[in-house]
Amino acid sequence: MGTAAVVVYGATGHTGRFVVAELRRRAIAVIVSGRDASRLEALAARWGDVEVRPATVDDAGSLDRALAGAAAVVNCAGPFAVTAGPVVEAALRAGIPYLDVAAELEANVATFADHERAAAAAGTPVVPAMAFFGGLGDLLVTAAMGDWTSAEVVHVAYGLNSWHPTSGTRAAGRVSHERRAGRRVRFADGALQYHDDAVREEDWVFPEPLGRRSVIAEFTMADAVTVPTHVAVPEVRTYMTVEAAGDLAAEDTPAPEPADDLGRSDQTFVVDVVVGSGGVERRATARGRDIYAVTAPLVVEALERVLSGRTRTTGVASAGAMFDAPDFLRALAPHVSVEFPR
Repeated sequence: MGTAAVVVYGATGHTGRFVVAELRRRAIAVIVSGRDASRLEALAARWGDVEVRPATVDDAGSLDRALAGAAAVVNCAGPFAVTAGPVVEAALRAGIPYLDVAAELEANVATFADHERAAAAAGTPVVPAMAFFGGLGDLLVTAAMGDWTSAEVVHVAYGLNSWHPTSGTRAAGRVSHERRAGRRVRFADGALQYHDDAVREEDWVFPEPLGRRSVIAEFTMADAVTVPTHVAVPEVRTYMTVEAAGDLAAEDTPAPEPADDLGRSDQTFVVDVVVGSGGVERRATARGRDIYAVTAPLVVEALERVLSGRTRTTGVASAGAMFDAPDFLRALAPHVSVEFPR
């Protein structure tokens, strides 16, 4: 893998700190970057073994200096509608892989649309949405598909016992809301569709211990962008438990608080994927704790596979297209427990 360090852009954020900790746990050298030099220096003093390179997305030169000589960059700085484009472009100029943890639909659409040709021409891996939303669901869908090359419908149901959003999640949500002019979104008939239909609830029967729960239907997440990039499917439906959706919507829901020595909150999750074709259904499920904390092993495992050449393609690609999904999911233990067709 070499000795060059990995840049974490947005290292001072909630998820960014988990990512830095996971890199250090795996003995990967880290360069921390972002716009706030004083916060970077304070965290570096605490960590003791990271290099600091401040940079802002409106200064291409500062991004180039931050990425100079690095092995790769992991972008953890939202809103990704603002940061993804400039950091991808800097990575392509530097000739190094780019990964991010974007959950914003529009930002992920733009990464595929705006950078696919340049990344493919450069032979540089660019992996957006390599996180709980977008990455984990995409891997589960791919594993559930098995030898299928197409499906009639993909369901991704998120069973969260609660959702204490970070300030970054709230900021990204505001940006997405403004870009959509308040409309909702679905992936149907092979395309993202914006609409004003009323919010609809239905029941979803999760594997135990959750069981039957009320969910918000068409609670559309990044899976609606990542999955169709490599799976021939006309409809991707995503769902969220009513309790978690309510937490996210409430303005007074506090940010997550650490509840263990790893800094994880007490939030638990079940991601339940069902793919259907010709009247047959296949299922894959993941269980774990803290959607923000689990993003760190997801994106760092992806990073290690990219840097060691354990990839299936190059250019801009989602997790399921870039990696061997079953092998990747098994490697997430003990952070995530998975079940999928063998």
